[in-house]
Amino acid sequence: MIITTGDKAGREIISRAEALASRTGSLYVPRKHTSLPKMAQQHGGAEIIVVLDNGARLVRAGEEPMEFHPSMGFIRAKRILKGESDPMLDSALMTEGNSVLDCTAGLATDALVFAVKGGRNAKVTAVESSPSLAALLSEGLAYYTSGVDEINDAMRRVNVVNRHHLDVLRSMPDGSVDVVYFDPMFREPLMDSSAIRPLRWFANSEPLAEESIREAVRVARKTVVLKEKRGSGEFARLGFTEQERAHSKISYGVITVDRK
Repeated sequence: MIITTGDKAGREIISRAEALASRTGSLYVPRKHTSLPKMAQQHGGAEIIVVLDNGARLVRAGEEPMEFHPSMGFIRAKRILKGESDPMLDSALMTEGNSVLDCTAGLATDALVFAVKGGRNAKVTAVESSPSLAALLSEGLAYYTSGVDEINDAMRRVNVVNRHHLDVLRSMPDGSVDVVYFDPMFREPLMDSSAIRPLRWFANSEPLAEESIREAVRVARKTVVLKEKRGSGEFARLGFTEQERAHSKISYGVITVDRK
């Protein structure tokens, strides 16, 4: 993975790109009017993170670029700020100040929703095993501006961790986080979304391991939540109780943890 900027980047953007390269152990390459395909070719077909004023863009040769955007998370976050409910938050029994470990961050859409609901005293950690996606998230969450101050503040509070979720869970003490959340990549997409399609090229598509769920139950204080297709066999395989949701192709499975 290499880090670069747009053609007309100023000193501030260049400094951000250099800092991101340093944090991720990547190579910073000055743009110097070089096209991204040529830059990738010069560096063995490497994935490229382009640091932008409003976040970052992830580019891989031959595939659609992916720019950080909160997408549906922004719409859901605005509804939460209006006092409306959200089925994910309801399933997780999420309340203000709760801590959350999002084990499969993707584009951090759900992590943002948790952060908005949790408020300033909540701790939300977004775990992403893909180095390129994690870099995109860390830059996007830090610099994307949505036009809503509360949502911008929530994005800044999400901590991105570039590790496999099972390694993170194994390292955590018993009962150390309120909610553990999983949203694995569906084997077959429900829709051909322009926002989701590029994510499938970068994200980890492996199925969840039973050990991951055992570790999640050990670590959680309140709930472990799994997002899957309605009626998915993954709920039964992994020990979740599926929540009934009429008129939705998506369900949430819940394991409630009793530590009393």
